[in-house]
Amino acid sequence: MRDFLLQALLFGIVLALAGFLVFNVAGNLGARSIHTGFAFLHSEAGFDIGESFLPYDGRSSYGRALLVGLLNTLAVSSAGIVLSTLIGVFVGLGRLSGHPLVGPLASGYVEALRNVPLLLQLYLWYAILNEVLAPDGSAPAFLPGFYLAKSGLHFPVLERAPLAPLFALCAGFAAAAAWTRFAEFRQAQTGSRSASWPAWSLALLPAALLLARMLATDPFGWPQQRRFGFAGGGTLSPELTALLLGLSFYNGAFVAEILRGAIRSVAPGQSDAAAALGLRFKHRLRLIVLPQALRVAVPPLASQYLNLAKNSSLAVAIGYPDLMSVGNTIVNQTGQALEVIGMVMAAYLTLSLSIAAFMNWYNARVRLEGPT
Repeated sequence: MRDFLLQALLFGIVLALAGFLVFNVAGNLGARSIHTGFAFLHSEAGFDIGESFLPYDGRSSYGRALLVGLLNTLAVSSAGIVLSTLIGVFVGLGRLSGHPLVGPLASGYVEALRNVPLLLQLYLWYAILNEVLAPDGSAPAFLPGFYLAKSGLHFPVLERAPLAPLFALCAGFAAAAAWTRFAEFRQAQTGSRSASWPAWSLALLPAALLLARMLATDPFGWPQQRRFGFAGGGTLSPELTALLLGLSFYNGAFVAEILRGAIRSVAPGQSDAAAALGLRFKHRLRLIVLPQALRVAVPPLASQYLNLAKNSSLAVAIGYPDLMSVGNTIVNQTGQALEVIGMVMAAYLTLSLSIAAFMNWYNARVRLEGPT
């Protein structure tokens, strides 16, 4: 009875505090003539968004503005996860290298970027893009058709036959999967497996044919360098470029340490035994070390990807119109702080839970099952 009374008392205190908070908020909103609800989402926004993946102008609604900000957040988070993973793989393997130059450089990169705040790195990248890079008219091309200038990153885009690369990619994956299954069947029957280059040749054959057909009609729109800017092609704004570079390099340092620790967790005797059997280093790494290290690396990688998605909200500091930045603008115009902040929190929560669910599913797929 005493435990029951204590729990009832605690529950009553929580309800009283919640009721006080609700009545206090309602009274303050009424005193400021602010009406609660989500009807404002259909009103005209009246402000422009510098970068959008959807058609948008100042006459669009607040709801569409939030959708544009959400898509911008999803785009930079997805691209950042891919780029940080690639950077982390190369840097992590570099830290394990015995080369007298590669190993120290990779270690210096990891130690420097992990111990400098991300916000400061975003400011640094934004300053580099605006102060150090050459103006548009004199910016050199670091790759054919790719320019990095004060106005951002300029690159060629597909203007005709945009679905052809998708068909080529699907055909290549299908050919690679079919050849892999055939090679596994042949290995099970004969004990020998074909070299890797025929699989690549078969996978790239339809892609090469479609690419040749595309190039014959020249479907690309190339950026044309002018005196006061660029014409044609695609463009990533300086804000998006700085945010993407900052998130990728910062989180890439953490990914590199996760992968290095996972590789170190694999018993060295397994690699030595594979070497005694005559396997080359790349085969030992791909077939023995990395599959076991991946099972160790997936859980901390999931946490790092979640951090990257949440850290994308720092885009407001350098002016990139992500979900948080658009939400702040709407709050300043409408005063609907509770509604907007609640929707922004729900969006980030859904994004984080989606990433966690995918990584948990993948972790269940690659984990080792114990004896039954």
